[in-house]
Amino acid sequence: MALVGTKKMFEAAYRNGYAIGAFNVNNMEITQGIINAIAEEKAPLILQISKGARSYASMSYLRAIIDVAVAENPDIPIVMHLDHGDTFEICKQCVDDGFTSVMVDASKKPFDENVKITKQVVEYAHDHGVVVEAELGQLGGIEEDVVGVNADEIHKHLTDPVEAEEFVKRTGCDSLAVACGTSHGAYKFKNEPKLAFDVIEQIAERLPGFPLVMHGSSSVLAEFRDLINKYGGNMPNAMGVPEEAISRAAKMAVCKVNIDTDLRMALTAKIRQVFAEKPAEFDPRNYLGPGREAIKDMVKHKLSVLGCAGKAAECM
Repeated sequence: MALVGTKKMFEAAYRNGYAIGAFNVNNMEITQGIINAIAEEKAPLILQISKGARSYASMSYLRAIIDVAVAENPDIPIVMHLDHGDTFEICKQCVDDGFTSVMVDASKKPFDENVKITKQVVEYAHDHGVVVEAELGQLGGIEEDVVGVNADEIHKHLTDPVEAEEFVKRTGCDSLAVACGTSHGAYKFKNEPKLAFDVIEQIAERLPGFPLVMHGSSSVLAEFRDLINKYGGNMPNAMGVPEEAISRAAKMAVCKVNIDTDLRMALTAKIRQVFAEKPAEFDPRNYLGPGREAIKDMVKHKLSVLGCAGKAAECM
């Protein structure tokens, strides 16, 4: 089947109490690892492309890789999604390039300006049959060009449920990324975070049936952190978002959960391990291959955490 939007996915996820995994892609091996896991588990999929990914690999290469994935998996609904488009022009370009979902992120702007920019994107995207994710509130952490608030300040910048209701009604966006205590990047928290489930509940009460999105939701898995450090890395003992918290949110109004850092860590950990254990190795296939396999295993695990394994058919 061709690339799809998120409408049916989110309706099924909301109705049945699970979330769709949204995984960032930067090259062929990462994409293959994700796709191989999805195909084995028969799960719906959102492939995200950031500004950094487009700069690194170019859109033409990424699109070609995704087109192959779609062609080889006709029974899997796959969305091609723009992650953190911070201007109307970027979102418009991605709509024109064939994305089936775009995120406009004007969350750092004042409320009314965020509404104005988001509405402009919504109007253009909807005219072209493309769905729009927006953001309200601010997360912590740093990831590529997205710089959030200080970790100690996260709970001062949570999404206001009253503003969320007004924002959705004024913009017409199709889903909303909310600030509920998560954080971007690998160095999220020094102690286990406490997500603001009350914020999710209050928004759901005001916007029944409306899909919410969790950004900054990698768990910074200890197995990969420890491997990276064992084989020459220097990753602090940071903590990510606990998987039990992600599972709980997925049973609520959260229909999309973004995962990027865990992908990077899985790939890096295995490459470091190969280099350390086989210092004479120079064939990229022999270290990228194990990295790809680590991504596949990690994604399969995440699909279970999200509850979307085996749900591909009901999302088509």
